[in-house]
Amino acid sequence: MGVVHVVLPGDIDDPASPSGGNGYDRRACRGLAALGWTVREHPVAGGWPYPGAGERAALAGLLAALPDDALVLLDGLVASTVPEVLTRYARRLRLVVLVHLPLDDEVEARALAVAAGVVCTSEWTRRRLLDRYALPAGRVWVAAPGVSAAPLAPGTPAGTRLLCVAAVTPIKGHDVLAAALARIADLDWTCHCVGALTRDPAFVDRLRKLLAGAGLADRVRLSGPLVGAALDAAYAAADLLVLPSRQETYGMVVTEALARGLPVLGSDTGGLPETLGHAPDGARPGLLVPPADPDALAGALRGWLTRPELRGRLRHAARQRRDTLTDWTVTADRLAAALTEATAA
Repeated sequence: MGVVHVVLPGDIDDPASPSGGNGYDRRACRGLAALGWTVREHPVAGGWPYPGAGERAALAGLLAALPDDALVLLDGLVASTVPEVLTRYARRLRLVVLVHLPLDDEVEARALAVAAGVVCTSEWTRRRLLDRYALPAGRVWVAAPGVSAAPLAPGTPAGTRLLCVAAVTPIKGHDVLAAALARIADLDWTCHCVGALTRDPAFVDRLRKLLAGAGLADRVRLSGPLVGAALDAAYAAADLLVLPSRQETYGMVVTEALARGLPVLGSDTGGLPETLGHAPDGARPGLLVPPADPDALAGALRGWLTRPELRGRLRHAARQRRDTLTDWTVTADRLAAALTEATAA
């Protein structure tokens, strides 16, 4: 195995700002190192994905200092909006961009066009990029996230403990969730929302007002981000993961829930249906509803809370799906294969 320089967002290890992308990057670096790669990390501070001139100059300086023919894996959060920087070094370095969330614009198209390869975190993302941009299919690979084994969540008979794990931002649909919960206020439930509250403070303020106006402030808990044992405890206490995202390329929290046998109620958008997958018998281990549709979300929640046979069926499917999940060693193997191909090109 060779040397790979990994360019990462500066908040990669910030416990106050956990994200699926940061978690993936950290696991990827560890996995490559375990396979024998020499991994040299280069966190870059700044307002990515929309950096200022100083941040662009810092990235350019980092790339300029690398040796000729160096293999460089760049997080798409850093790389996808700076095609002028990548173009300057694309002939001298082997640049591979890791795309977590496509931006779907001309700037990203130019950035990816000069890369030696692109790694996606889901098949949906790969299809999206190939449909949207003129990229050679043989230079676009998939290394989907893995998941760590976890104890089964015991669940409660009535299924009233709802959990949402996502940064509190418009794209994750917490306002849709609040509207849906207001429609089922007549039922018994609580909802624990785990995720950063600092990404969009104005949105968080609006959400709090929505909850207060609907009389739900004491039933919906916004705890901020949790990691480690505290996050494990939140999953263990839950009955159902709810992920009402407007857009989702993969949704790592879905497999984190399934690893504990928790069913998932999510949006039928992007790569989330692929991530939810099916149990070996073909059953869905959860429910999918249209994104940004509080009536549909409320209907699904009402069904979950009022139909014991539905809860039983979904729990059984989730436990069966649990046995089909792949761990992070598979992710590392696929990422290593992509980097090897990029090096050989």
